[in-house]
Amino acid sequence: MITAIVFVKADVARIPEVAEQIAALEGVSEVYSVTGQIDLIALVRVRQHEDVAAVVADKLNKVPGIQATETHIAFRAYSQHDLESAFSLGLD
Repeated sequence: MITAIVFVKADVARIPEVAEQIAALEGVSEVYSVTGQIDLIALVRVRQHEDVAAVVADKLNKVPGIQATETHIAFRAYSQHDLESAFSLGLD
């Protein structure tokens, strides 16, 4: 499984509609609205690298209201347990 993290800059007035259209695309597993320099983060999960291009370049980038995207390919996943311990504040 290939995971791509796509940072999306969108027209501020259209963020909810853009997020819903992205979320409806085949290959997109999750979409988050976020604070900061970007407006949305989309997680794309596909079987092959070529499928990333099919989802991001051919579909996602064509959603009306998107101004720019930046795509990052994940090369290693860590278990939920590893992530929880990495960010633990030691308050248990």
